[in-house]
Amino acid sequence: MSKEQGEVYLNMFRAWKASMSDGDYRKIVYAPMGTLNRQEIKKLAGLSDQAVKKNAKVKAELQALEDDLRARGVLPPLTEKGERVQSEPKLYDTAAKRAGMDSRRVALLEAETHDLKVQIEKLQKENELLHSKLASSKETVDAITDGLTVFMQCLS
Repeated sequence: MSKEQGEVYLNMFRAWKASMSDGDYRKIVYAPMGTLNRQEIKKLAGLSDQAVKKNAKVKAELQALEDDLRARGVLPPLTEKGERVQSEPKLYDTAAKRAGMDSRRVALLEAETHDLKVQIEKLQKENELLHSKLASSKETVDAITDGLTVFMQCLS
């Protein structure tokens, strides 16, 4: 995400935040964690997934907003799960990366398989054509050989 796009998302977040009331915030609480629902924020503010997850300024302002709402009693206290999620380092999801790589690899292999099937079909047709030409040539050679045999017998 470019710095300019990051600033655009930050301004969009700020505009959304200014348009919200305490009652509006209560409607988008994610109860299992005691935080605001990120999916709803993205939808209502028009933000991308990356803006909410990766933009440091948006993340910081969202955290400050939740802290303020929690202090004013609009948000419930963080649940045990919410505290754990905020305190634990984010684990790198190797399965997602591997799945993406596998998906690309499968697509490449499928394309290569298709190309090879087309090539095999073309070679099989060419092989049949050459076999028919060979059979035709063999008949011609046999006819010439027979003619030579008869000619040689006539000379003797």
